[in-house]
Amino acid sequence: MNKRKAMPTINVQLFEGRTVEQKRAFVKAVTEATVATLACSAGSVDIIIEDVKRENWATGGKLWSESD
Repeated sequence: MNKRKAMPTINVQLFEGRTVEQKRAFVKAVTEATVATLACSAGSVDIIIEDVKRENWATGGKLWSESD
């Protein structure tokens, strides 16, 4: 068994519009939870945030940009 632990890479898709401060708080919290849960170092945790326009996301056959 390989004793090296694979780095966790977490991909997150959010509707655009979050502030840098919100993203900073989010990645801090997710990193802390990942370290505690997976017993890895904070430096090994990669988080990729992808901002998505509401016009590029649909649920139940309806674009979010067309929701009430």
